[in-house]
Amino acid sequence: MSRLILASTSTYRHQLLTRLGLPFDVVAPQIVEDRLPNEDPIQLVTRLALAKAEAVQQNHPQHVIIGSDQVAVLDGVIMGKPGTIPNAVEQLSQSSGRTVSFHTGVCCLRGSVIRLVDCVTTRVVFRRLDPDKIRRYILRDLPLDAAGSFKSEGLGITLFERIEGDDPTALVGLPLIRLSGMLEQAGMTLY
Repeated sequence: MSRLILASTSTYRHQLLTRLGLPFDVVAPQIVEDRLPNEDPIQLVTRLALAKAEAVQQNHPQHVIIGSDQVAVLDGVIMGKPGTIPNAVEQLSQSSGRTVSFHTGVCCLRGSVIRLVDCVTTRVVFRRLDPDKIRRYILRDLPLDAAGSFKSEGLGITLFERIEGDDPTALVGLPLIRLSGMLEQAGMTLY
């Protein structure tokens, strides 16, 4: 029987995959995540999701491998993980009163037979945020490792006017609705 492997060290993706109740292992993919010239955000996340899964599959060819990647985009510009409080303040200030698109690439591989890759897009419409609220939020939730500088599964949800998308888990980094269908196609029994 094939094991399930998550090709990611993201604690967010780990927590999400746990919700499906399937046993799985975590293996860190060793890939370069640089953007290629002229690569749009959707191409980037789908390529990286596939590359992560393929990198792990090399040492685990008989297992079902999941890869995922995500970017936040405002006005055509990719917003990375802030890393610092000043960067997070800047990102949320730019997002205030605007819509940010989150593209989440997801991939499921099983040997050379199953190769499923897709992208789920979620749009977040931010409330108008004053500088004090932005600073208080950042100091409380410390979203320095999250694209867009918020954690929607925590207090970050209060920054939004609305979320537009088909899969609320995609915003956190692993679209479970889409992934569930992929896993079934790969022969995994969910329940």
